[in-house]
Amino acid sequence: MPHTTDRPIPRAGGALVPVLAFAGIVVAVMQTLLVPVIKDLPQLLGTEPSNATWVLTSTLLSGAVATPIMGRLGDLYGKRRMLILSLAVMVAGAMVSALTSQLIVMIVGRTLQGFAMGAIPLGIGLMRDMLPREKLGSAMALMSSSIGVGGGLALPAAALVAQHTDWHVLFYGAAGLGVLAIALTLLVVPESPARAEGSFDLLGALGLSAGLVLLLLPVTKGSDWGWASGTTLGLFGAAVAVLLLWGVYELRTAAPLVDLRTTARREVLLTNLASIMVGVSFYVVSLVLPQLLQLPTATGYGLGQSMVVAGLCVAPLGLTMMFTAPVYARLSARYGPRTTLIIGLLVIAVGYAGGLGLMHAAWQTIITSVVLGAGIGLAYSSLPALIVGAVPASETGAANGLNTLMRSIGTSVSSAVIGMVLANTVQPIGGGLAIPTMHGFRVSFLIATAAVLVGLTLAFFLPRTPRPAEQHTQLRASSEEDANLEHARAVLRGFTGRVLDAGGAPVARAKVTLIDRRGRQAGATLSGPDGGYALAVPAGGAYVLAARADGHGPLASSATHTGDELAVELDLALPGDTVSA
Repeated sequence: MPHTTDRPIPRAGGALVPVLAFAGIVVAVMQTLLVPVIKDLPQLLGTEPSNATWVLTSTLLSGAVATPIMGRLGDLYGKRRMLILSLAVMVAGAMVSALTSQLIVMIVGRTLQGFAMGAIPLGIGLMRDMLPREKLGSAMALMSSSIGVGGGLALPAAALVAQHTDWHVLFYGAAGLGVLAIALTLLVVPESPARAEGSFDLLGALGLSAGLVLLLLPVTKGSDWGWASGTTLGLFGAAVAVLLLWGVYELRTAAPLVDLRTTARREVLLTNLASIMVGVSFYVVSLVLPQLLQLPTATGYGLGQSMVVAGLCVAPLGLTMMFTAPVYARLSARYGPRTTLIIGLLVIAVGYAGGLGLMHAAWQTIITSVVLGAGIGLAYSSLPALIVGAVPASETGAANGLNTLMRSIGTSVSSAVIGMVLANTVQPIGGGLAIPTMHGFRVSFLIATAAVLVGLTLAFFLPRTPRPAEQHTQLRASSEEDANLEHARAVLRGFTGRVLDAGGAPVARAKVTLIDRRGRQAGATLSGPDGGYALAVPAGGAYVLAARADGHGPLASSATHTGDELAVELDLALPGDTVSA
């Protein structure tokens, strides 16, 4: 049964953003935790190299499945609740991995750790629900960048631990960080009162999970199985069939896991496609530079650095992403997230193009890391702002979960393609060993540059942001609901009016919800200080406007929208009455 929550929005403390960002960083640590010991995994687990790669692949697959599902569950049942659940599953998985050296058990633990990836869109959704407009841009930027920050910072820390202690300590440390993130979330982060309409689409979740596994499995394992092998091609074909059937089902169900009609909007679709390209570009530097730094100088191009030094040289990638968040907020406030995304992609392109000639000393790799970190930070920070601006508040978690999934697909494709390139460009050395070549590294950078150029092309086709004067009007508002109200009045067509009490006085911060003919929430806002509200409509037709405020009875008013702005006043002195308009 559709439902809404009428509790007032809780006041967010100053520690909300740091705590949510810390949770995102902890989750991101899972992605690069084992990078320093990747080459040693077959020996550590007593298995073949092809089997050992499942320790990384399992985390990737479960993370891809979990992000849209946890996002939707958060929209329905509470984002804070699902955030804590995601972190708890991660802690359980880390402890499983810490206590074993058996391949199957290790894969189970790593699979559980991947479920924490849903924390990123959940954190972004919590920020949208509880932060005022003037703080939202930089907060979402930091949360979105946390996946890169955590990945970058984990490399040197994990390398230091792996070099001087037993490798299982990595998982104990991750579990400890997870417990700390849960405790801070319980203490600092309030639950959001915002809820989506409808119920959880279990069949849709199963269909999406099956389709993603069938798609990402050959992407990550294709280089081992052979891209033209029957297994690889068969799984790709099955993925297409399952995802097509899933799409048909999602379009026909009343409460879908993913609203494909919203996803098909130009701004959402192009943002998600650009996210894949950003994901590709992010992972290339993480795969190439550590290997280049650790190769022996006897190769003629290797830099001969230790595992720890290599991690420290790549760490500026994450640090720069973190410090880019406030820069993004200022750029986005002035020019909009579309322009900021374009700037970020241009910086990434410069970083990879310049990096082709900066591979001859450790200090040069640091410069490359800093430039790429700045560009990726700007691009990652822009993506949730573009999504949030294009979907209703009730779908924030699911929409950002899908966007995070697109980035994961990008990193998966990057891992597969770059792995294949490096494998096909190796050169043999004494003892039958083969090592990557400088040619392979440069081809990898060229692939990343090409991906960025594709993303740049997509970004140019995104709808233009409002003129600076319109943006200034939004930024002057004291809160997100005021900004939405002013913007809707200025540029959108829909329902406007005022919420009044029994004496005809305006009611501020009354929740006004727009419900379509299928009983689904089509929009929601809070009335301004003068009782005024404005709600844009996705299409013409019949709607119900429901208003609720503390100390007043609820009111439902039916109205039909024909394309022009329609004024509907909601009088809370008449609880339960229906007004035709």
